[in-house]
Amino acid sequence: MIPLPQVSQVAQTIQLALAPVFLLAGIGAFLNVCVSRLARIIDRARAVEEWVLSTRGKEHDRMVSEIRVLDRRMSVVNGAIFLSVASACAVCLVVILLFAGNLFNAHLGTPVAILFSLAMVLQAAAFGTFIQEIRLASRTIHIRNEVLYHKVEEEEAT
Repeated sequence: MIPLPQVSQVAQTIQLALAPVFLLAGIGAFLNVCVSRLARIIDRARAVEEWVLSTRGKEHDRMVSEIRVLDRRMSVVNGAIFLSVASACAVCLVVILLFAGNLFNAHLGTPVAILFSLAMVLQAAAFGTFIQEIRLASRTIHIRNEVLYHKVEEEEAT
């Protein structure tokens, strides 16, 4: 029979698990940002898809170029989401191991440290991937010169 832990031991484990749980909240907020960006990219891609099919010439080439960039951005954001979810899973395993170690009186310090380090590496990679998507977006979003410097011809007064 497994000896049941004392309430003080459980409280101590909850205190230990509090930092990883806060980390999960932060990862959740970051995932929300990533998913919002992905949704906006998808909405833009759907609009551009229609224009690709209905335009010709230079405008068509510009739309095709934009949709290729949007496709790349979708892949990059999906990568950031995957890495963040993997990080969150590693953090969940850390919390589980903290409680399992307390419940079974097992020495799980090394696996906990390795998993927490893995979670941090995965989240750092997710942030790096997210920066890549932001840079990709900022490099490709430009207002064309013909729009920036467009002048309306004044109507001649008759």
